[in-house]
Amino acid sequence: MVWRRTEGTLAVETVAGGRREVFYWTVVMATFALGTAVGDLTAATPGWGYLPSGLLFAALIALPALAHRVFALPPVLGFWWAYVLTRPLGASFADWAGAGAERGGLGLGTGPVSLILAVIIVAVVLWLGAADRRATRPPS
Repeated sequence: MVWRRTEGTLAVETVAGGRREVFYWTVVMATFALGTAVGDLTAATPGWGYLPSGLLFAALIALPALAHRVFALPPVLGFWWAYVLTRPLGASFADWAGAGAERGGLGLGTGPVSLILAVIIVAVVLWLGAADRRATRPPS
């Protein structure tokens, strides 16, 4: 609310340094911490486990796309809704893959899960960079 009232917008494309960038990184850090905690909360407190929590957040993250199509949800609101939910979604599935069977997980361990995710992230970044270069290459 402070960011919106101060800057007049929450649109990410308007973040270009200064005060807006401070607001942006503050939100990023808060969503990382709180999102991970919410993923753990839904897994542990009601006793749902990591996989059902991950499925819950997968369903919730699909809602902004549906709301955009059906109710013309504003794009900025849809972006932030989905963005915030990526944290508990990712935490739930990563915890499910890493936790032992006694905790309802696959038992892969946090090290291997982190390595697998790092490889996937690097591959996607490289692929997107190559796709961008192909799309912006001047015609020969």
